[in-house]
Amino acid sequence: MNAMPLKDETFSRRNFLDLVVKACLAGSALMGFGMILKYLGYQTEESPPSEYDLGLASDYPLGSRITVQPAQAIIIHDNQGYIAISLVCPHLGCRVDVTGDGFACPCHGSRFMPDGSLLNGPASKSLTVLQVEINTEGHLILYYR
Repeated sequence: MNAMPLKDETFSRRNFLDLVVKACLAGSALMGFGMILKYLGYQTEESPPSEYDLGLASDYPLGSRITVQPAQAIIIHDNQGYIAISLVCPHLGCRVDVTGDGFACPCHGSRFMPDGSLLNGPASKSLTVLQVEINTEGHLILYYR
């Protein structure tokens, strides 16, 4: 019988590098799979309410301009009734500051008139006027629609 010579079973440098490359590829695949699972399991934030009970309408006297922090709005009571203006800048969503002569965006410098209309940009439109009404119990209800 003709016996075949045995191969040298020592661990060569080539075998070591081959093992390292395969381990790196397997690790990358596992990390990529983990990132896909994380992406698919992402939980979105709860959306803010679309309706706010602002309390009794009598708490907003004629001539008042009252900021409502949770709703990010200002309630203005004038001779024509109640007006609600969003305090979110239409440019990039920053919260505008109430100033003596209207509103100013601290992020990029947009300015708005006391009625929310655009004075100068970079915003390209006025502040959003929101719906506000008095319910049967005499409460002001603010609607984001």
